[in-house]
Amino acid sequence: MRTPRRLIAGLFVLPLLSGCFASSGDDASPSSGSGDGARLRVALPFAPTENYSPYGQDAMLLSRLGVIEGLTKLDANGTAVPALAESWSSENGGRSWLFTLRDARFQNGEAVTAKAVAAALTAAGKADPAPSALAGVKLTAAAEDDQRVRVSTAEADPVLPLRLSNPSLAVFAPKAYDKKGTVNVEGTATGPFALTRIDGDTAATLDRFDDYWGGRAQASGVTARFVSGTARANALRTGDVDIAESLPVAQVASLDEDDVHEVDTARNTSLYLNTESGAFTDAGLRAAAREAIDPSVIAKGAYEGYAVPAQGLFGPALTWAAGKRVEPTGRARATGPDGERITLATYSDRPELPETAQVLQQQLRKAGFEVKLEVRTYARLEGDLLGGKFDAAVFSRNMMLDTGDPVTVLASDYACDGSNNLSFLCDRKVDELVAAAQAESDTAERQDAAMKAEAAVLGTDSVIPLVHLKLVAGIATSVLGALPDPYERTLIGTGTRR
Repeated sequence: MRTPRRLIAGLFVLPLLSGCFASSGDDASPSSGSGDGARLRVALPFAPTENYSPYGQDAMLLSRLGVIEGLTKLDANGTAVPALAESWSSENGGRSWLFTLRDARFQNGEAVTAKAVAAALTAAGKADPAPSALAGVKLTAAAEDDQRVRVSTAEADPVLPLRLSNPSLAVFAPKAYDKKGTVNVEGTATGPFALTRIDGDTAATLDRFDDYWGGRAQASGVTARFVSGTARANALRTGDVDIAESLPVAQVASLDEDDVHEVDTARNTSLYLNTESGAFTDAGLRAAAREAIDPSVIAKGAYEGYAVPAQGLFGPALTWAAGKRVEPTGRARATGPDGERITLATYSDRPELPETAQVLQQQLRKAGFEVKLEVRTYARLEGDLLGGKFDAAVFSRNMMLDTGDPVTVLASDYACDGSNNLSFLCDRKVDELVAAAQAESDTAERQDAAMKAEAAVLGTDSVIPLVHLKLVAGIATSVLGALPDPYERTLIGTGTRR
């Protein structure tokens, strides 16, 4: 079985820097006062970990800040809609797609051309490791003429427009790319805000891109800093920041209720059981773990009501899922743990996860397991987690983050050769149903097939969904037009202002 690659999750946080929200030279410009054109001050929880490379998790950060975009984007319903491409059509049985570009410019002033787009997508396809959106996909791109680019795949890909919405497939000016495959994203993207200054992994400065195709942004720029959860809430409360993204639920009560905004997300917290080695190779013990767990306690306790008990892998943010859900079948009968020793791991970068793990430890012990907890920062946990060193892991995952396609996430997380397979699951029935879903091009039929595959995954008890999360953002009442969304891809847009 393939070992999972670096996992897709916004994970790392920095300790608070003393005075990091004090007024600076950047913020003290004439445009930094209140009213139209003011700079936005944003506190983000997860620092860049790959020097703002678009091919990893940092792409999501750049997308939230309005720096980058690709040919398509996701709307509120998870449908691919125009971004740099104003239209597209499928050809050759879904193995080729022709995208017509809108009139747009890069932040360095150059025109967005089909040749530049093709080069950007080709570079993404050659990245090592490949962006998660391209896992298992061989993509080629070529300019048809100045305004049309043809994107082809080795096999028919009915969800290619969804796939191209992933921020890792954003388009940059030709000058952004060097011979080693590194991408310099400063002033070379196409979004409404250009990254103009990077202060290591502590802060970034963005300025408005006045020639943005979607219209001139109302804010003159963004000052973004990366800080711990308590610091973000404190900074919002004292007026030092305008937006504090992804607040720990324990901090919400300290804020004015008018500053707190909830959004149902496609993010789950789940318990992944290692089916390849250790105690949970036994399906009966996996069933015993499932029966021992009460997700409602976690929703009310660890998440203080800012989550709901999980109904499956796909939660209420995906409105189509509930009516299509299929009951799992073929589950093994639970067997007594009889003091079976297991190690349960999680990471401390998301504050609710260690508390969730403690609740699970208690529930599993009550059922007869002997449970040892391993809680580390994600940077210290990742190697052992990917290496299958633990019997179980508590992990947070946005099911729509990669492509917005439910089938793609099932293939990456639960198929035998999945690139993000934390349970190390390899089940013939699951693979067959995932493959059948991948072949569906009609949206409704693809969703139906995805739910059948979901039922098969849950039937293995390789993963126990715990809660569906709400995004809790702190947004000052002086701010209008912020864009927190279920897919965690947007936050700042052209209409965001104070």
